[in-house]
Formats: sequence, C-alpha cells, structure tokens
Amino acid sequence: MRAIGFILGLILNYSFCIAQAADTMQSPVVFSGVITATNNGISLLPNFSLNKPAVLFDLSVSKNRVSFDPMLRFGINGKPWSFIFWWRYKAISTPKFSLSCGAHPSFLFRSEVTNPSNPANETLVAQRYFAWEIAPQFYINPHISAGLYYLGSHGLSPNLIQYTHFLALRSSISNISLGGGIKFTLMPQVYYLKMDRLTGNYMTISLAIIKSNFPLTLSTTLNKAIKTDLTGTDFVWNVGVNYNFKLKYIRH
Repeated sequence: MRAIGFILGLILNYSFCIAQAADTMQSPVVFSGVITATNNGISLLPNFSLNKPAVLFDLSVSKNRVSFDPMLRFGINGKPWSFIFWWRYKAISTPKFSLSCGAHPSFLFRSEVTNPSNPANETLVAQRYFAWEIAPQFYINPHISAGLYYLGSHGLSPNLIQYTHFLALRSSISNISLGGGIKFTLMPQVYYLKMDRLTGNYMTISLAIIKSNFPLTLSTTLNKAIKTDLTGTDFVWNVGVNYNFKLKYIRH
C-alpha cells in the first residue's frame, strides 16, 4: 500500500510541476488518467494477467501529437505487477480516420524462489520487454468506430518469451444514452496472439457505464479463448471502479 500511496503523491506533485511550467509553453499540455480498482487484474496478453485484485494507474501527459502514457499496475497489497512506459505519436487525426503508433519499455514483476531450501524466501524479479504498436481507426459516425491494432514485443533476456505478435480487430460503440445522464460504451474485439511458437485466438468484450459530470465509472471485461495453445485460463472476467480525471494547462 505504501507504493500505491507513493504513486498518488507523484501524480499530485507532477500536476503541480506541469502547472508551474505551463507559462513557458506555446500549446496546451493535457494531464489525464484513470485510476482503477478491480477484483481481477487482467492483462492485454492473457498469460501476463495477475489473476488477483489489483489497482491500475493509466496516466497520460500529452502535447500536440505526442503523448507519454505510463501504465502502472499493482496488486491490491501494493506489490508491483507491471510498469509500462508508452510513448505515442498520432500521425493522422481527422474526423473519419486516425493513425497512431508507439513504443515502450516495460517491466513485468514476478516472485521467484532464490533458495530452494527455503521456499518462503521469495525475491521480486523484473522481466524486461520492449514493444511497439500501430493502430489505424475508422470513425463511422460519432458513436461507432472500428479498426485494427497490432502490438509486437521482444523479451530482453534469453529466458523470456522472445517475440510476441498481437493482432486485433476491434470496434467501439460509445456514449449510448440510457437516460438520466447515464451512458454506456461497448468495446468488442477478436484477436490473434502468437508468443514464440505458441498461438491462440480470443475474443474480448469490455463495457463501461458512465454518468455525465461524475468522475467515477463502472467497467467490466470478459476474455474468452476460442482456440489456443497458450497456457492460462480459457475464460476470465473482472469488474472495476474507475476514477477519471483530466487537467489542461494553457499559457496565459
């Protein structure tokens, strides 16, 4: 829990620093993010999931077309799960089509027994990866979009999965009114995953319930294996409570 408290303090401190620096910038700097508490930490790559209650920090600092998007994941006990440090560039942004690309270093934390004679003595080990992505998106109307998403990664030590390829066909049905200022967003996708020589096909559905002018949202994700050689649970789901914030700093 100390680590989670430290992250919250860092967010507040970083917001203050950006505000102090904003006077020297010609264009707005946007600091935004989502803090999520969930009953089950699910990863984009199923066998990297925590499968325990977790707290997720999805943060973003953006200016013009460039953004820095750190994703910090912890177990509910404050133990690190994964740190991902995305740098992204929006190459194309129009009302009908967008194209973004990005890359990141990441750290996946695992507990390992370093002394076989004392299994209770575990060491937290950081597994290092480098990854890249490209995401074209078509906007059919203000509520419906569809696109492709490709993610590739490389393990930075010989004992890790060396090459991962993730290709998804995804869509979004967003801001559909349920009345009373309540809306929902539905995001289904199907994807192909290859990790070294093992492959799998999956489908995922994410649902978010949003109330206008209220910072908390509810979300759930369901992930089902269609056919896979990869280890892990064939069906996982979670539910989360999300706190959303967005701050914009403009030079006066």
